[in-house]
Amino acid sequence: MRILFVCLGNICRSPTAEGVLRTKLAKAGLAQRFEVASAGTGDWHVGKAPDARTQAAARKRGYGLSAQRAQQVDPEDFFSRDLILAMDRANLAHLERMRPEGSPAQLALFLDYTGAAVAEVPDPYYGGEAGFDEVLDLVEAGCDALIAEYGGRR
Repeated sequence: MRILFVCLGNICRSPTAEGVLRTKLAKAGLAQRFEVASAGTGDWHVGKAPDARTQAAARKRGYGLSAQRAQQVDPEDFFSRDLILAMDRANLAHLERMRPEGSPAQLALFLDYTGAAVAEVPDPYYGGEAGFDEVLDLVEAGCDALIAEYGGRR
């Protein structure tokens, strides 16, 4: 299963989801069955590490994000990924507009898998520390739901 998480700049929400899912898959003994990555619809941060506040919040919960580097969604992703999960409706709409005709990837909102009361993972970039903790709460629930949904499939 090849999963790509997408947010705007690939320095807060989507790298958090990538790191959390990688860690949870490893702990569940499922890492070999999944390929996990993240990207942004924008190109402002390409090549940069996740936001320092994102890394600090993740580190407090045992997730290491420091090796990740931001990248931008590429049209090839729509052919090389099974599931492309947007963190919010604006990025989902952007992905739908850029999707090449005939691409097989399934597009969805990430939180559609959780049954959460909210549909979008809020962007914590301009807020305080609590926003990064909220992102982690939502991402952990989403990753647990993804593992429940796809972990038993061959």
